[in-house]
Amino acid sequence: MGQTAVFPAFHADSKGAAVSEEITKIEKQLYELTRQLNELRQNKSGEEVSNYTFSTLDGDVTLLELFGESDRLMVIHNMGQGCRYCTLWADGFNGFLPHLESVMPVVLVSRDAPELQRTFANSRNWRFRLASHGGGKYIEEQTVSEGGKNTPGVVVYERDGSRITRKNAAEFGPGDLYCSIWNLLGMAGFNDANWTPQYNYWSRPKKMDDGGANLMD
Repeated sequence: MGQTAVFPAFHADSKGAAVSEEITKIEKQLYELTRQLNELRQNKSGEEVSNYTFSTLDGDVTLLELFGESDRLMVIHNMGQGCRYCTLWADGFNGFLPHLESVMPVVLVSRDAPELQRTFANSRNWRFRLASHGGGKYIEEQTVSEGGKNTPGVVVYERDGSRITRKNAAEFGPGDLYCSIWNLLGMAGFNDANWTPQYNYWSRPKKMDDGGANLMD
């Protein structure tokens, strides 16, 4: 919003105050570095890419077609239903998907078949447009991590007529800028060494009032 971040002062004993000052210092540095990072991204020239083909429930679709009428497109690289971490990231993005889609289309891609993608997305209440690269040429050439064929991340493409360029890309991982839960957990002393995302957090009661017959986890 063009405003400088405000970091509130915190009063504690001398040791606690010193730590708090260091935390505030680093937070300011991260804020400024992130601003600089996004300025560099904005001015970065894109690299031309192929017009790849994906599979969907409605048939094959090209990368160019995924743009619709927009000149920008965000493609989220998801490893598929077998990855709890990718599911965590997508759960978070799903919440502000309408905000992203106010400026560009967003498509979540994975190597899973379209039917499996949709079944899993429905189980998570995801609203993403889905497409499958099938583990083929797209993910091999457009991976967000050199040497990684199915690495989670995000790519923003731009187009000029039928010419498509890869504007920016980033890899996802614990503690990154793209999943806010890591910073919230970090405030409480948790990180990927002592917390792992799960598909659900329901724990079976020790005693089932209905007897527990045919109970599934």
